[in-house]
Amino acid sequence: MTTEKFISNHFGIEESVVQFCNEAETGLNEQFKTVEEIAEYNQAKVLWAMQKNGLSDVHFAGTTGYGFDDLGRDAMERIYADTFGADHAMVRIQMISGTHALKSALFGNLRHGDELIYATGSPYDTLHKVIGITPTRGSLIEHGVSYKQIDFLPDGSIDLQKLGKSITNKTKIVALQRSKGYSFIRGYTVSEIKEVVDFVKSIRRNIFVMVDNCYGEFVEKIEPTDVGADAIVGSLIKNPGGGIAPSGGYIVGCEEFVENAASALFAPGLGLELGATFGMNTPMLKGFFFAPTVVAGSVKSAILFAEVFDRLGYETAPKPKDPRTDIAQAIRLDSSEKVVAFCRGIQKAAPVDSIYMPEAEHMPGYVDQVVMAAGAFTQGSTIELSADAPIRPPYNVYVQGGLTWYHGKIGVMMALNEMVTSGLIKL
Repeated sequence: MTTEKFISNHFGIEESVVQFCNEAETGLNEQFKTVEEIAEYNQAKVLWAMQKNGLSDVHFAGTTGYGFDDLGRDAMERIYADTFGADHAMVRIQMISGTHALKSALFGNLRHGDELIYATGSPYDTLHKVIGITPTRGSLIEHGVSYKQIDFLPDGSIDLQKLGKSITNKTKIVALQRSKGYSFIRGYTVSEIKEVVDFVKSIRRNIFVMVDNCYGEFVEKIEPTDVGADAIVGSLIKNPGGGIAPSGGYIVGCEEFVENAASALFAPGLGLELGATFGMNTPMLKGFFFAPTVVAGSVKSAILFAEVFDRLGYETAPKPKDPRTDIAQAIRLDSSEKVVAFCRGIQKAAPVDSIYMPEAEHMPGYVDQVVMAAGAFTQGSTIELSADAPIRPPYNVYVQGGLTWYHGKIGVMMALNEMVTSGLIKL
């Protein structure tokens, strides 16, 4: 039996859908070659960092309680710093999400009277309450930090002119979000981030430039810290955990920024000195080793999603042949019914919880109702194949992840098939 027949028979996918997706794939050889070259480079980079720091089985032992003198944690943080071209790193299982890591970074480095500027438009929805854009007890704004937001230009690029005029003597952090979040634009390349870093530093060198690096790790050969960003922040249940780390987050950058963040996460005066790993060093390190290959599969999946829906006449961001800056793919589906059907198809393609049916509902941290599809081995993991969308016009859906390219490809077929069999799309 051919692969196509097996997929069609066992997953209930229309043969026309399988054929349509396979035809779409045939024109993507050049893009896929580029993705694989980047993955090879990044795999070598991670391997070099592990060898440089003498990774050994002694580092796989975990600690409990305070976590003092955790050799594996210390080695892992040196590996992260070397891989990402920085001086210091904090990689901790205690950071439960990217939002938690960003909160620690911001609260550790901002004081009453300081100013935070987001230079890439509105940050991801879950940060609105952290900052205080949506009034919340304990937000940065409630703690006396002021906030400005620089909306991106119509073409999605960063408005350096407006940013320059907005910086004051109170500005302490200029933050950039590398991924698109819930915006219908492509993310930002490392070269574009470098332009912002150089611009901000030309105005005042003691302003921290912090990059929300979620979804962007290993998509390019270099990271924002390689080009002068003071810090990058992310989640281990996204790219760098490789689908193996069960939780955790990281903050990588200059010594002052990382140590300040550690004080906010744990306690002033203790910071980087503690944090038990509970036997999680092995999956965290193994996940980091696998991450370049896993990310490559996710990027290839995103490109195929873009190609398939572009051929059907839907707007995509980025477009199939655009440079990739993160693993996320946005597709404008024009109706809530199509969004929900798409997400149901992704859920049906999942290895876990494929029997469940996603529905739109209100979720903590989000303004609108949200529909999410995520049948993951790790709860909330978005390096695993997942999709989500706020239920609001113009009805964009955001899909990302796939621990293997082949699973991602089946995900494309299942999402399209659900829309076809629901009568929402005709091939």
